[in-house]
Amino acid sequence: MLAGERGTRVVNVDKLTYAGNPDSLASLEGNPLHALEVVDICDGPALRAVFDAHRPSAVLHLAAESHVDRSIDSPGAFVQTNVVGTYTLLEEARRYWSALPAGEREAFRFLHVSTDEVFGSLGEEGAFREDTPYAPNSPYSASKAGSDHLVRAWHHTYGLPTLTTNCSNNYGPYQFPEKLIPLMVLRALRGEPLPVYGRGENVRDWLFVDDHADALLTVLERGRVGETYAIGGGAERRNLEVVRTVCAVVDELAPDPAIGPREGLVRFVEDRPGHDLRYAIDFSKIRGELGWRPRESFETGLRRTVAWYLENPEWCRRVLSGEYRMERLGTGVGG
Repeated sequence: MLAGERGTRVVNVDKLTYAGNPDSLASLEGNPLHALEVVDICDGPALRAVFDAHRPSAVLHLAAESHVDRSIDSPGAFVQTNVVGTYTLLEEARRYWSALPAGEREAFRFLHVSTDEVFGSLGEEGAFREDTPYAPNSPYSASKAGSDHLVRAWHHTYGLPTLTTNCSNNYGPYQFPEKLIPLMVLRALRGEPLPVYGRGENVRDWLFVDDHADALLTVLERGRVGETYAIGGGAERRNLEVVRTVCAVVDELAPDPAIGPREGLVRFVEDRPGHDLRYAIDFSKIRGELGWRPRESFETGLRRTVAWYLENPEWCRRVLSGEYRMERLGTGVGG
């Protein structure tokens, strides 16, 4: 949701790590309904100052280290941000919430945004539900599972009015290009090899970012306190199929005779350690209870995504001006 779209003031708390880019907030510059606080969620005193200064009526906790490959190379950062950071944010939210007047305390919500990866890997059939047992297989998913359990415990032990969501793979504009879709788009535009893990048989359910944002607001406004809601895009695709579709859209929107059909750039590379085979989400609970369903198909969402990257080359250039150069991550060699 853009600041002010529903007349609500939004305070954006962001550490601005390698994946954070202030250029993404350019359209909000000068908007009185948006404020940026550059704060690490592991910093309790800084968080306390944010709560006291802005007096929020809700917290949407999306802050996380989120790239599986990076978690394989450097798991410590994921434990620190996703586990310690969530604990710190919960404690500061609890301190703030406990001191609110009765009416404001009753209305306050803490929405924790998590991932389907905490459930592990599926076989050829079935889908994750809210009651699927946890079985995380990567340092990333293990750290997110830990954060989910902390949120549950803070609700049941302290009464903090929490909500939790577990979503499938997001994609869309402004996504940092270490993720599969923007990485493939930008490499295809340059005519560079398109690395696909293994044989590209791993399956993910894809959720357009605007649909996810709409789902989060729906849960925040109408979800039952203490409940978990699984959010999916209803768009299962094998990774190789995703890459081929990206190639076709890039070929259509940005043809380059010197490069030729981008599908010819696909190169199979050694799979990453512990690569889960398949994820899929059964989102019947949020659809049945709250009336939410995705609006974008994978095809329409992907076309919007590719078009955005084509129309914003300067954003891409600036976001890649730091340490990341679209190189291979997730080999298991790291700090």
